[in-house]
Amino acid sequence: MDRRSFLQQTGLGAAAAAVAAAPSLAAAAGQSPRKTKAGTAMSDQFMTYTPLTQDNAALVLVDHQVGLMTGVRDYSTGELKHNVVALAKAARILKLPIVVTTTARDSMWGPTFPELVEALPGIQIIDRSSVNAWDDHRVAAAIEATGRRKLIFAGISLEVCAAFPAMTAISKGYESYVAVDASGTFSETKRQAGLLRMQQAGVILSDYGTLLVEILKDNARPEAGPVYGAMDMPWAVLVGQVAKAYGK
Repeated sequence: MDRRSFLQQTGLGAAAAAVAAAPSLAAAAGQSPRKTKAGTAMSDQFMTYTPLTQDNAALVLVDHQVGLMTGVRDYSTGELKHNVVALAKAARILKLPIVVTTTARDSMWGPTFPELVEALPGIQIIDRSSVNAWDDHRVAAAIEATGRRKLIFAGISLEVCAAFPAMTAISKGYESYVAVDASGTFSETKRQAGLLRMQQAGVILSDYGTLLVEILKDNARPEAGPVYGAMDMPWAVLVGQVAKAYGK
């Protein structure tokens, strides 16, 4: 089977054709390419890679609360806790500004889980009532005060607590990233719907380890050891053991 036939049979050919036709359809309808706040065409924004750095990125953690954790089904509680804490610890080592918020802490969803609180000493957790964290003026002000234009979000649930502020940030001219494995949700349907909606809005989806090593950039940096230690990736221990064995 040739490539064209394969694409047509899988439906990818139709999707590719729709993407290719989109600019001409927009032109025929008298529409301009969608613009960001800065005036850059979204298609150009997607095509241009500008890396995350210590100087342009901030971390926003939304609703990692005990009550919400009990409903998560796409990760085990232990794995999700590990990933969120690792993200927070490494972000602190890299000196990223960190904004943390909860919703209905004293009524519906309970406090931030203790391991994350312990990993973020001295950081005030903003409790709010709004569903979208960005709708709370204190959260919005804290994010804006970081002065960073690239925002890394993680939250429970993925499709609401992470997605809503991430998509709002896009509409305000920021670049949004979501650490999918430091977020969680309550069913596979909600997970897939949330991922699709964020992609449609221009949010960049990744995992906590990739985002952090992108910011680290160079393994020769003095922060490299502490960052990898904070990320605590199980396979990294094995890699170290292999390297040690070959060094004998």
